[in-house]
Order: sequence, then structure tokens, then C-alpha cells
Amino acid sequence: MSLLKEFKEFAIKGNMVELAIGIVIGTAFTAIVNSIVNDIFMPLVGLILGGVDFSNLFIVLSNPNDVAVPSLAVAQELGIATLNIGLFINATVRFTVIAIVLFMLVKLINRLRREKAAEPAPEVPPAPSREEALLTEIRDALRARPLN
Repeated sequence: MSLLKEFKEFAIKGNMVELAIGIVIGTAFTAIVNSIVNDIFMPLVGLILGGVDFSNLFIVLSNPNDVAVPSLAVAQELGIATLNIGLFINATVRFTVIAIVLFMLVKLINRLRREKAAEPAPEVPPAPSREEALLTEIRDALRARPLN
């Protein structure tokens, strides 16, 4: 089998296509989750905690020139070593949101599978018992007999 043919079989398999689609959807989903976390959750949490901006919450580890560091962006621009607590909190919230959404999705899929499995099979009437079969034969024999 040629290398090209073998690669074609590998690349076109259903699982590879589904995996590629999953990666593309996951990438788009990441942008949505980032927006939810950064634009909705974190500002609300910051407001509740008294106006704290978590994306700008950091601790200066080393500032050899003793320069004023008003924001994380300035610290990064000046090459000042920082401990980025706010970014870690944002990443943790982002992970939690993704985990909750995936949990709910798996729970929904499992429920749909259980409902599908619980659907009753089309009812087939049970075979008549031996007594019912004999009574049916007797009835049919009496009907077929001529009346005197």
C-alpha cells in the first residue's frame, strides 16, 4: 500500500474528521468563555469585592530601578518581574466555567441516552397459552360444524 493511500485512509476516517471539527468548535468556544469570564464574571466579582480589577492584580517581585508600576502592562513593558495573581484567578474562573459547561453537556447527553434506552420496544402480543390455543381450536371447530 502506498504511503499516500495510507495517509488518505487515515485522514479521511470519521474519527479524524470529527476530531478536527471538535478542535475548531473548541477554539471558538474558548473565545466565548474568555469573553464571559473577562467581560461579565470578573467585572461583577470585582464590583462585589469593591472595584478590584483582577486582570491587573499583581505583586512586584523585583524592581531594581524602583520605578512606579501602576499596572501589569507597564510592569511587563519595563521587564519587571511580577507575580500575576489576577491572571491566575481569571484562568481559574475560566477553567471552572468550561468545566461546568462540559459537565452540563455530558449530563444532558447521558439523560438523552437514558431516555432513548428507556423507550419501550413495540409491544408484540404474547403467544397464547396452551389452554387458549385449545379453546380457540374448539371454538373454530364448533363454528365450522353444520347446524342440524
